[in-house]
Amino acid sequence: MLVTIPTSYAHGKHSPEETKDRALQQRVRRLHTKLEKGIVNADTLVDIEKEFEDYVPLATKACDFLTKSTDPFLAVKESSDALDAAGFVKLSKREAWGGKLVPGGSYYYTVNHSTLVAFTVGAKYKAGNGFKIIGGHTDSPHLKVKPLSKRAGAGCVQLGVECYGGGLWHTWFDRDLGISGRVLVRKVDLETKKETIEQHIVRIPKPVARVSTLCIHLQTAEERGAFKVNKEEHLSPVIGTQSLLEAAAGKQLNQTVEDGDAWKKGQEPALMRLIASELGIETKQIANFELGLFDCQPAILGGIKSEFLHSARLDNLATVFVALESILDYSKSEDLAEDDMISLIACFDHEEIGSESTQGAGSPVMSEAVSRITAAFSENTHSRDPETYSAAVRQSFILSVDQAHAVHPNYSSKHEKNHGPKMNAGVVIKTNQNQRYATNGVTGFIAREVARKSKVSIPMQEFVVRSDCPCGSTIGPILSANTGIRTVDLGMPQLSMHSIRETMGIADLAHGLNFFKSFFKCFNAVDNSIEG
Repeated sequence: MLVTIPTSYAHGKHSPEETKDRALQQRVRRLHTKLEKGIVNADTLVDIEKEFEDYVPLATKACDFLTKSTDPFLAVKESSDALDAAGFVKLSKREAWGGKLVPGGSYYYTVNHSTLVAFTVGAKYKAGNGFKIIGGHTDSPHLKVKPLSKRAGAGCVQLGVECYGGGLWHTWFDRDLGISGRVLVRKVDLETKKETIEQHIVRIPKPVARVSTLCIHLQTAEERGAFKVNKEEHLSPVIGTQSLLEAAAGKQLNQTVEDGDAWKKGQEPALMRLIASELGIETKQIANFELGLFDCQPAILGGIKSEFLHSARLDNLATVFVALESILDYSKSEDLAEDDMISLIACFDHEEIGSESTQGAGSPVMSEAVSRITAAFSENTHSRDPETYSAAVRQSFILSVDQAHAVHPNYSSKHEKNHGPKMNAGVVIKTNQNQRYATNGVTGFIAREVARKSKVSIPMQEFVVRSDCPCGSTIGPILSANTGIRTVDLGMPQLSMHSIRETMGIADLAHGLNFFKSFFKCFNAVDNSIEG
């Protein structure tokens, strides 16, 4: 494992943990230098294995979060539960916040149950001061159940599914798939006869569905040479056989005809029964759902020294996890007493499909957060003072954090030779002169300065796409254009992005967390040191 070390460090006293971290990284660097010169044998690296285990507790905690967060609804629910446990106050978007927010307080709210905003108010905050924002996204490419799910063929009961986002769909074949998402449940009060619709989040982690590949014996020579996926014809998963499920289907069909509900009539009865059983309700109470499939295999540590984290949805739930940990940590920090800004995380839905939705980064969610929080501390809480709001925007800064592309050892030519991020080697700053990323000279410098001022060593890397290769994008340019807030794009490096199983280094989780902590602590000082 190669861990890169910055050439300069912040001055001052360090805790035992910080000193240990710095000593470890310096030792690793010295050993690798000797290895390159042939001075020591590779076995010498074995003696640092125990030191490397310091990264394992955070990575193990991340595994639990990733395994439970099988879709945006579950990611927001898991995050909300952690915020509740830490004493964050849940806000209602439908109510005014004037008089409800106080300096030193911690709050959160959700949008559509799939986007999360959480923030901590500095003890010295005043309306018009800036916001330190970490932005990420909760969604990942996966198979979504169609509005009318019933489908069958060759004696098999299947589900109609649609591809969400730009997934590597060939990786979804021959995997054990569970189902999760949001279910609308109809409830009737027995006394008043009043009907209400409740929203329930469901996760069924058993392998109820599977997309099977065609055996090699039935493939043509051309098909064997290149695995081509027809997303409509080849990705419908099998959930059972008609002979075993037809009795249940008949019973359910009769029920739907009696109800006169065309939506229910278009659903696979076996799926409706499964959901009802999981929620402890009757199938007739299900009014609607938004469901998706996920890989049942849990997140796990791997590699010779357990230096990797293998999981689904690392893009971008690794960011959500680290952002959550950072805001939870900062809400209890002594630094909050001297802070005069808002520290905020915003995790958006729908990044993988363009962010143009009511809960995506292209929506008013970000600007509304800045506006409403600022107004809640203004003397006149019933109107937005343009001057106060504009002053807050100009003092604010966004870390747009989305996973980065590590160099693949088998395809290293795909990276620009001087900008090839490596796993377990630090946080990656992304730059694109055509503004596919929002980073510029000043925002990139601020990110590096935040890392430099940390008491814990935070290695930083750079990514620029090859000039002969198209460049992806993320929420950074969208947020900066919509809000006018300065933004830098960065992320933690990984392999296999958009596969059903992805890989990243566990040291980078710690680097990311330390960077976020330093951002909340040091940004104001860094920003004030820059002219203009």
